[in-house]
Amino acid sequence: MKTWLLIAALAALPPAASAAAFPSEVRIDSGVLAGAASDGVLSFKGVPFAAPPVGPLRWRAPQPAPAWQGVRPATEYGHDCMQLPFPSDAAPLGTKPDEDCLVLNVWRPAEATAGARLPVMVWIYGGGFVNGGSSPAVYDGSRFARRGIVFVSFNYRLGRFGFFAHPALTKENADGGLLGDYAYMDQIAALKWVQRNIGAFGGDPANVTVFGESAGGGSVHMLLTSPMARGLFSKAVIESGGGRGGLLGSRTVKAAEPTGVAFARANGIEGDGPEALAALRALPQEKLVDGLNMASMGATAGTYAGGPLVDGKIVVETPDDAYRAGRNAKVPVMIGANSMDIGFASAKTMDDLLKPFGTDRDRARAAYDPGNTGDVRAVGARIAMDRTMEEPARFTAAEFARQGLPSYEYRFSYVATSMRKQWPGAPHATEIPYVFDTVAAKYGKDLTPADEATARAANAYWANFVKTGDPNGPGLPRWPRYDPATDGIMDFTPHGPKGGPDPWKARLDLTAAAADAQH
Repeated sequence: MKTWLLIAALAALPPAASAAAFPSEVRIDSGVLAGAASDGVLSFKGVPFAAPPVGPLRWRAPQPAPAWQGVRPATEYGHDCMQLPFPSDAAPLGTKPDEDCLVLNVWRPAEATAGARLPVMVWIYGGGFVNGGSSPAVYDGSRFARRGIVFVSFNYRLGRFGFFAHPALTKENADGGLLGDYAYMDQIAALKWVQRNIGAFGGDPANVTVFGESAGGGSVHMLLTSPMARGLFSKAVIESGGGRGGLLGSRTVKAAEPTGVAFARANGIEGDGPEALAALRALPQEKLVDGLNMASMGATAGTYAGGPLVDGKIVVETPDDAYRAGRNAKVPVMIGANSMDIGFASAKTMDDLLKPFGTDRDRARAAYDPGNTGDVRAVGARIAMDRTMEEPARFTAAEFARQGLPSYEYRFSYVATSMRKQWPGAPHATEIPYVFDTVAAKYGKDLTPADEATARAANAYWANFVKTGDPNGPGLPRWPRYDPATDGIMDFTPHGPKGGPDPWKARLDLTAAAADAQH
């Protein structure tokens, strides 16, 4: 077995001591929690970090979680936030969705005590801001805890619960309260909870890494650029989260109000006064979902704000504008995307696909269709993927590097052995069970030693970055720090991790030039 595989395997072993020998109760600012011990890890699940956002608290900033008396059991996940799940979700929910969902989960090494000051990792799930939750089995934080990390995951409001604008809400908040981005308000509230309470679990509030995938990765871009998130974390990891402005929303709260009015009218509610708002808050939660999920987002544009809004307080500008001007948090960043990631394109012909490249159209055609196949669908998918995920990741890595900040870029090209006949590359979100080292929960009986080895390596790189701001560690192939001059990445290939110059540089340069021209 290769040295790096052996070291990664040994690092993943649970501590020798029995978890039962350590206390399982922790006191936080709202009461005492009793967790559950298993294989050297102590977990606390379903912990409220804010009051239930129901009734009069619907479409309000998160309020403090009510205190409780006695010891609260924290051994089961709470509800994931209200949504309509869809069958093809890469991370199926483990709980029934409900509007009462503002809870989080903590995993820590069982022997950790208050004052241990272990590094902290906070996960933000994806799902297009309309699906997702913290309960899926592939999001279990035990492997990170076994590497000496206090791991946190949390829920945030989705769909019309998470992003909503209406003139009645604007009037109610005439004194300047927060509006529109309730999902982002939840994320910031969860990070503030971590600052207040993570020390009780043995975590270090001064060494917090935020990381997320897809919509969660986009959320990390928000946290890196929002004035309201300053000081809440010290490192960031972005998985398939874009980085240019278009993916992350540019509509203002005011511009989104007509969608709220249309939704209200569809439910028989007229007007913009307190009576209308009370009626909206009294609607059953199922009415707010109204069929909205990842599969139906396009059909709901008239009654759904569509995701993040520029509210002027949480979201004040696009990430790329902030990065260009150096108005981002000055922290190390690790960012990347998958080799068959998603993209969004509507072009029907090769001419339409190549038009954004301007005078570089012939070079773009050679780069994206080297075999001159003329396959509009295949070429369009590659161009859209690069425009949506690959090049924005490189752009972000480069901007942080230019500011002198530690920056590391990856591409995840590994495909599970059992899926290689179906997937020519690694689809969107398929890196997650490798990063978490939960591939057994994902692939079950089809899991192979090669899958497990890649998971151990990915988990080790991520854990190293959380601890030090550098993913490198003993026995692992070297991951080059990003430098625009050398364009080095870490590629998780079918043959193991490989660091070196990006083989996609030529086509990404063309995509970057087109994006910069449009900007």
